[in-house]
Amino acid sequence: MTNRRFVIQVALIVALGGFLMGFDASVISGVVTFIEPEFNLTELQLGFAVACLTLTATLAMMISGPLSDALGRRRVLFFAAVLFAISAILSALAPTFWFLVVARMIGGFGVGASLIIAPMYIAEISPPEMRGQMVSFNQLNIVIGISAAFFTNYLILQLGQSEASWAQALMFGPHNWRWMLGLETLPAVLYFFALFAVPESPRWLVMKGRDDEALPIMVKASGEEEARKEMQDVKASITSDVKKEKVPLSELFVPAMRLVLAIGIIVAVVQQITGINSVFFYAPMIFEQSGIGTDASFSQAILVGLINLVFTVLAILLVDKLGRKPLLGFGLAGIAICMFILAYGFSAATYTLSAESLASLPEEIPIAQLVSLQGQTFDGDVAFKNALKDALGDPVAKRYESQLITAAISMNPTLILLGILGFVASFAISIGPVMWVLFSELFPNRVRGLAISFVGLINSGVSFLVQQLFPWELANLGSAVTFLIYGVFAAIGLVLIMILLPETKGKSLEELEAVLVKSRGGDTDALASDG
Repeated sequence: MTNRRFVIQVALIVALGGFLMGFDASVISGVVTFIEPEFNLTELQLGFAVACLTLTATLAMMISGPLSDALGRRRVLFFAAVLFAISAILSALAPTFWFLVVARMIGGFGVGASLIIAPMYIAEISPPEMRGQMVSFNQLNIVIGISAAFFTNYLILQLGQSEASWAQALMFGPHNWRWMLGLETLPAVLYFFALFAVPESPRWLVMKGRDDEALPIMVKASGEEEARKEMQDVKASITSDVKKEKVPLSELFVPAMRLVLAIGIIVAVVQQITGINSVFFYAPMIFEQSGIGTDASFSQAILVGLINLVFTVLAILLVDKLGRKPLLGFGLAGIAICMFILAYGFSAATYTLSAESLASLPEEIPIAQLVSLQGQTFDGDVAFKNALKDALGDPVAKRYESQLITAAISMNPTLILLGILGFVASFAISIGPVMWVLFSELFPNRVRGLAISFVGLINSGVSFLVQQLFPWELANLGSAVTFLIYGVFAAIGLVLIMILLPETKGKSLEELEAVLVKSRGGDTDALASDG
């Protein structure tokens, strides 16, 4: 008989790694507004401050599997918790831009390890009838971590404006971004100590010939009879894995694999190139461009996290009922429409500094240097920002950009909020979670692990480029053109996926292989033998 309480308790503890991963990835969204003027960063430097985490996370994803085979799943999770804590502390204390980058990259190793090892561990300790639900805890915790980062960023911003003596003593105001990054130390330390209540993965123990240690854990999770059967299955699986030949990368590029590999690459690229990490990692910056001010932009970012959470849960509930293709069609259409709405909203904006708006600016802004712009109307954000830089100089213009846009802009900020929330909802109910479901189904058994790693690497590479280039795109292309580009990519992705992708719901992996691989003809012999 399954000990549900034990399994759920262990899964929830391990899934805290997903929470830390989501928090670590998106907490930077509140930081970028403050580090850009503090370190006098260029747009590309600002982008790298965000994107650098993805580089080391990708490397960690590649090495953490083999490392956990050598050292154990639990030990690698301990290392991840330590890396999260070290990264949080060093990031909060960063005296220079490059120090901050290195600190963020340390955290990236924790992110990559958590992304791979936490769901692997949960799958290995959970009984079959609970496995899907338990593994979904990790994905859900990632989304909760993203939401928590938006909320704590806003909370720290408000504490910085508080007159409470304790808040002032802790210097939340002058050091707000440092507190945002440093706060992650608390859940990281909690995760480290909570892992002591978690046993080692029983499958790993069997791999190492430590059956006497593995069996009691299996019994506790699955019951006596089921545990002994599971022990035999694990041993048979390990024996089979040892006998398998290593699949060369070239096997992904045989003619029979063209269709399935093309679908995998398209899905991997579209998931990121439509701009999701621009929104998650730069949400307050985007809302500031609509002229609502810093406080309101941080509060609206909380809505982004909540919408993401709600629609991710809906996707988990609907993916096996409605199917993969309908969710992708609905979601990508929504993404394209919302991006076009954002492009229209920003293209309709005008910027005028009137005498009244100049008088309303904070005293620390050198208003005398802006008099030459009084009464001029700018039809685009790029032209207005360039005029501010010419009048004030680059560092001063960046420092007060939010206040100056708020004073000058004429647009509908509600349209921008609805466009962003609609985009996040469309992503979270479709290509966000559905991509990983498809990856587990599309590829033939023999090459599945290699193929998922290959398209996952492409996905990470595109994610890095999107994060790296977004501040540069805003500065040089403008908000309207940037979101228009994302919308066009979404529309192209929608067409390609609707044409190429068959529905995978309810089909066995062998049936899918027959449709996607064997039907293409050509070089199928190597693949067919494993079908």
